Amino acid sequence: MSDTSIGTPEQLRDPNYTPPMSKAIPLGIQHVLAMFVSNVTPAIIIAGVAGFGFGAPGMDIGAIVYLIQMAMLFAGVATLIQTIGFGPVGARLPIVQGTSFAFLPVMIPAMVGAGTAGLAGLMTGVVIGGLFHAFLGLFVGKIRFALPPLVTGLIVLMIGLALIKVGIQYAAGGAGDFNMSKPTWGGVSNWFQAGIVIFVTLGLKFFGKGLLSVSAVLIGLIVGYIVAWLMGDVNFGGVGNAGWFALPSPFKFGFELNWAIIIGMCLMAFISAIETVGDVSGITKGGAGREATDAEVTGATFADGLGSALAGVFGSLPNTSFSQNVGLIAMTGVMSRHVVTIGAIFLIICGLIPKVGAIINTVPIQVLGGGVIVMFGMVAAAGASMLSDVNWNSRNMVIFAVSLSVGLGLQQVPNAMAFLGDTAKILLTSGLLPAAFIAIFLNLVLPEDLG
Repeated sequence: MSDTSIGTPEQLRDPNYTPPMSKAIPLGIQHVLAMFVSNVTPAIIIAGVAGFGFGAPGMDIGAIVYLIQMAMLFAGVATLIQTIGFGPVGARLPIVQGTSFAFLPVMIPAMVGAGTAGLAGLMTGVVIGGLFHAFLGLFVGKIRFALPPLVTGLIVLMIGLALIKVGIQYAAGGAGDFNMSKPTWGGVSNWFQAGIVIFVTLGLKFFGKGLLSVSAVLIGLIVGYIVAWLMGDVNFGGVGNAGWFALPSPFKFGFELNWAIIIGMCLMAFISAIETVGDVSGITKGGAGREATDAEVTGATFADGLGSALAGVFGSLPNTSFSQNVGLIAMTGVMSRHVVTIGAIFLIICGLIPKVGAIINTVPIQVLGGGVIVMFGMVAAAGASMLSDVNWNSRNMVIFAVSLSVGLGLQQVPNAMAFLGDTAKILLTSGLLPAAFIAIFLNLVLPEDLG
C-alpha cells in the first residue's frame, strides 16, 4: 500500500514525480538493500571459477575486490541509463539493474571448459554480447509470441537448477578441488553458519514486514557473518590494504576473442532481453496500472545491452533488470524513477570505494552459501510459478519433458557429446541453452491439438 505522505495517488503512479527527499532517499536505499547481495554474488562466484577466489591457491584479493567494486559501480551506472536515459536509450522507468545470475550457467562451463580464454575472453564476450543485446531492442517486442510461459518458465527453472549445486558447495565450504579437498569441507561448523543464514532469512521473509522482509537475505547474511566472526572464521587481513577511492580500469583483465563465450553471451542476451521486457511490463502494471509502451520496452532493452557492454569494458559482468525490485515497486506503490536514481547513485559511490568491496570479501564462503541457497532456490521457484500458468496438455508435457531431460542430462554428463568441438561442448554443458532452444523450436513446430 502507498503512503499518502509521499504524494497523491496520481503522483505516485507518475514515473517523473519526485517525492520529498526525506522519503525518496530511504526508498532509494531500500531498492539497493533488496538487490545488494544478488548483485555482488556472481562476481564472487566467477572469482572462484577463475581460480583466484576464496581459498584458491592463486587467491588474489585485489582482483576479487575489483570484481565486487565493478559489480556495484556498473549496476549503478546501468540503472542510471535506465532511469535517466538519453535519446531512445533507457525506459525512463524505475528499473533497477544488477549483475545477472542468468549468465552464470553459461559463464561457469566456459571458464573451466577446454579452450577457455579466462577472464580476458569472458569480459570480451560480455562486451560483444551486450552490444548484441542492445541490437535486440530493435525487434524484441515482435518475437515475444515465441516465448509463452511454457518456454520462459522452463528457462528460469533451468537457471535455478543449474545454480543450486553451487549453493550447496558454498555452504559446505566452497567450490573447486582446492576447497573440497580441505578436511573442514562439509563440516558441521560450515553448515551451522549456512543454516543460521537460512533460518534468519526465512524468519524475516515470513514474519517480518516492510524493510525487514525486503532485506531478509542481506540481514540473514549479516547475522551469519557475526556468528562466523565469533567462531573465528572472518579474516580482515585484506581490508587494511584496500584503498578509499579507485577508478575503474578499461580492459582490466585484457582483451581476447573466445567464440564459446561470445556465442554463449549472445544467446543468453536473447533470454535476458525477454526477461527485461517482462520486468518492464510488471513495473507499469504494478506501479501505474497500464501496459508498457513500445518506446519503454525498446528503450529498456537498449539500456540493458549498453549497460552490459560498458560493464564488460571495465571488467564487470552482464547486467539485467532485477525482478525483486519490480515486486518492491508494487509493494510500496511508488513509481518514481528518481527514487531509483538515488539508489543508483548510492551504488556508484560504493563501487568507487575499494574498502567496501574488501569488507564484502571477508564474508566466509559458507555464510554466503546459506544466502545463495535461498536465492538460487527462489530463481527455480520463480520458474515453477511461471509454469503454473501453462495448460498441461500432452503437447506441452512432451515439450517440457524433452527439453528438461536433454538440458539437465547434458549438464550432469558434460562428456556425453565428446565428438563435438570445444566451443559446442562448452555451450551444451550449460544445459540451459539446449533446453531453451529445444523448447522454443518444439513450441513453434508442434501443432496445438497434439494428443
